[in-house]
Amino acid sequence: MPRPRLLAVLCATALLGGLVTGSAAAGDDPSTLSLTADLDQILADPRLAGAGTGVVVRTVPMLDPASRSSVDTGKVLYRRGGADRLLPASNAKLLTSAAALEVLGPDHRFTTSVLADSSLRGKVLHGDLYLRGTGDPTTLAADYDALAQRVADTGLQVVTGRVVADDSAFDPVRLGPSWAWDDEPFYYSAQVGALSVAPDTDYDAGTVIVRVHPAAAGQRPAVELTPPTSVITIDNRATTGAPGSASTIAVERQHGTNTVLVTGSAPANGSASAHFSTVDDPARYAADVFQAALLRRGVRVLDAKPGTGVTPPHFAELAAHRSMPLAELLVPFMKLSNNGHAEILVKAMGKAVHGKGTWADGIRAMAPKLAALGVPAAAHRLVDGSGLSRMDMVTADQLTALLAAARTRPWYPVWHHSLPVAGKADRLVGGTLRNRLRGTPAEGKVRAKTGSLTGVSALSGYVAGRDGRDLVFAVVTNNTLSGTKDLEDRIAVRLAAHPGPAARAAIPESPAEADPWTECSWRKAC
Repeated sequence: MPRPRLLAVLCATALLGGLVTGSAAAGDDPSTLSLTADLDQILADPRLAGAGTGVVVRTVPMLDPASRSSVDTGKVLYRRGGADRLLPASNAKLLTSAAALEVLGPDHRFTTSVLADSSLRGKVLHGDLYLRGTGDPTTLAADYDALAQRVADTGLQVVTGRVVADDSAFDPVRLGPSWAWDDEPFYYSAQVGALSVAPDTDYDAGTVIVRVHPAAAGQRPAVELTPPTSVITIDNRATTGAPGSASTIAVERQHGTNTVLVTGSAPANGSASAHFSTVDDPARYAADVFQAALLRRGVRVLDAKPGTGVTPPHFAELAAHRSMPLAELLVPFMKLSNNGHAEILVKAMGKAVHGKGTWADGIRAMAPKLAALGVPAAAHRLVDGSGLSRMDMVTADQLTALLAAARTRPWYPVWHHSLPVAGKADRLVGGTLRNRLRGTPAEGKVRAKTGSLTGVSALSGYVAGRDGRDLVFAVVTNNTLSGTKDLEDRIAVRLAAHPGPAARAAIPESPAEADPWTECSWRKAC
């Protein structure tokens, strides 16, 4: 019997006997048999014993350039645990972003408005001034300052009431289903609302930057907030250590409060350190930043404490700010794996389709769009948009089906562009893959979404093979006791060599990140 046919028979026999779970689906093609053997070798790693593993590799469908319709369906080159439902972690963002492009469209923009009711008389508003949001996660303090200037330009000088934050476009549920309470202080678990502030152009809405400046040895360091806000109270228990000493500064918002505790030591003569903290009630935070901007622009608000509420039915618009389009927002969202963007898009889809900005209605709005992209509602479960929830379940089959189907959509170019590119140092190009696969045959050839939780790792996307044709792949592991990102990297390197030789020694080890558990986005290191 010819050796390739013998190998295929042995693989099939082992599969049926439960000894090998990887399988080729392309007959006797030697390159596919070689790929199967090499991926089986990588996945024989003892760290995967007792873990859940889903790995699928497919060729992409060939498309008619004029219609973008499929000329063929592509074929499965490798499949192991493809139908097993697993926690996707941030691979859930592939589903959320694709659905958002289908539901909202690449040109969708969020609007933040300043509104007054009929009690406006000349330079005086006899009542409240309303700040109404629709979910924009990119609104900076500078944008609120520009809104305040436009209000001042109308001639308004005095508001006898309050600044009222209206984020009623979304429901008041701030945290996603089954999110961990002990993640709440950290920027990747920021509260979700229709009105908020982003402290910088990473657009982590609902967070504030806490900068700690060392003083003289033995003294308390100075602490400043970006943007400045009165809704945060700093409890500074930190000290300044000797020059050259280690920095042990820790910043953590206390549970259920807006008190941020600063502890540890900063070395004298050292540089300031920056730490991101979430803010409780992001709408009130936005109103506070906006009210301070009004004061700087000469508009006095007599009630100094901002409130929350719903804009009355009859009002005049004094100013408005529109966000960047969704096509542009996708870059910081996907490259930097921004959890808040995912959740805002889910609620925005619920509002657009069902009139309710809730997680449940957003997921309901996504369902038919995802079904048309190969992810039927009855075969997976999402309860949030970012994958932070441990209730989410997706299969590797579904991820690769989505990746393949996306190529037929008119929005595919902007979606493909938003995916992190392996080994590219620019953070808005390489994103969460910027420090991975450098110096390997996969550098620059892999565009994929990373994902990680404790015990969970995922990498799914596209890789350019040696023959120039793209492959789609999904690698998802659950219930591991140590990190497996190096295995994902080895798989990506092997796929970049396909169709390639069978020599297993040709698969190089790919350098993984220093932390084997989490991707750089968890540590604000991308």
